[in-house]
Amino acid sequence: MLNLYAGEILLVNKPYTWTSFQAVNKLKHGFKKHPSLWLDNKFVHLKIGHAGTLDPLATGLLIVCTGKKTKSIDTFQALPKEYTGTFFLGATTPCYDLEKDIDATFPISHITTDMILETAKSFVGKQLQTPPIFSAVMVNGERAYDLARAGKDVELKSKPIELYEFEITSCDLPHVGFRIRCSKGTYIRSIARDFGLALQSGAHLTALCRTRIGDYTITDALSPEEILSANPF
Repeated sequence: MLNLYAGEILLVNKPYTWTSFQAVNKLKHGFKKHPSLWLDNKFVHLKIGHAGTLDPLATGLLIVCTGKKTKSIDTFQALPKEYTGTFFLGATTPCYDLEKDIDATFPISHITTDMILETAKSFVGKQLQTPPIFSAVMVNGERAYDLARAGKDVELKSKPIELYEFEITSCDLPHVGFRIRCSKGTYIRSIARDFGLALQSGAHLTALCRTRIGDYTITDALSPEEILSANPF
């Protein structure tokens, strides 16, 4: 049986369109039935949180910690991450993924596979990256995405990141498959934007899955429902 107060590290496979908060909330509500969370017929508050937010349109590994293990969240957030996904070349969206409609199109007839491979190589290493305005970055006490969705101007500062690996896994224009291993704080949506610009075109993210956080992998993760059903109490 799970020892929720002593602390558990749960590897969650976040479903498509779910927010990270929804995934955590699903577990939190499911755990309310756990006998260890009740004292004298009263529910005792359980600390629970996740390490590293995933966008709603991204899937993959989300580390959720309970009880005393929530003290380890910062440690997990600092670990390198690995992602796989797909860029769409020749078009951009305001949020750099499929959450918003295409706002501009660009030619791609000049782009070759060799150009794509060489451009990917040029992205490996330390660099400054500007987060998307549709992101959870705090701006004067408010989330950037709340300001952006309200139609307000959002100016975000560039932050240092590092790409350790950038592998092109498929190239069937306008679709480009990739695998990226990177430092914390890296926005793959911003990589899509910058990748398109580097190819003198435009690009946005059409699929994204986080496959690894440090030594933790997606192969060991379960959906929130599977975690609850696998741990009856």
